[in-house]
Amino acid sequence: MMGDAPETARPARVLLADDLESVRVGLRMVLSREPDLEVVGEAVNGREAVELCRRSGPDLVVMDVQMPEMDGLAATREIKADLPDVAVLILTAYDDPDYMLEAVRAGAAGFVLKDNALLRVAEVIRTVLRGDPPLDQGLAMRLLRRLSDVHGPSGYHAEARVRRERVKELLTEREREVLRHLARGRTNHEIAGELVLGVGTVKTHVHRIISKLGVSDRTQAAVYAIRTGLASPGR
Repeated sequence: MMGDAPETARPARVLLADDLESVRVGLRMVLSREPDLEVVGEAVNGREAVELCRRSGPDLVVMDVQMPEMDGLAATREIKADLPDVAVLILTAYDDPDYMLEAVRAGAAGFVLKDNALLRVAEVIRTVLRGDPPLDQGLAMRLLRRLSDVHGPSGYHAEARVRRERVKELLTEREREVLRHLARGRTNHEIAGELVLGVGTVKTHVHRIISKLGVSDRTQAAVYAIRTGLASPGR
């Protein structure tokens, strides 16, 4: 009698949200060639994206910004409020840092520019799901610094103080140290070098931080740290 077949990891579940059928078809065709990625639904507007997320529970949403009924940023806010573990990649034609900051504040993990989306979407999806930095480091630093400028004073509000104390209870001292480096836009290799740790150990810390904070990715972990005053981007 043959033994049981070895278990294999299930493909990551991806939802596509774009009002243009041609864009959805192109993304679906690209992702269908990737055995570790599976398109589990398609939405034609932000409201449908939110409803499909609630029904199908994807791991990640590729979200266009300009859609009818509900735009991509509003849909991202609603998805992150209801399903914080779902990561969102914003599909955009713009690379303006101010515009991208709004997306990060809404809960986005990163961005895919439309002019190279078909070439990069699978790579960026995997990057986010691995817990690696999805943003170019220079861009990440600019966005986190702007976020710090916007939310710096909130670190002294009562609600932020309560959140800070909760994080201190949830995270170990080492995890808080790693979180501060995340908020400075550091990569796993850079954190490993500064803390004299193995890269694998840093990845484990990052995954634990994400899990304990109830966020979906390292970008939102950094946002959480800055908004609560636990860390600042620094230089």
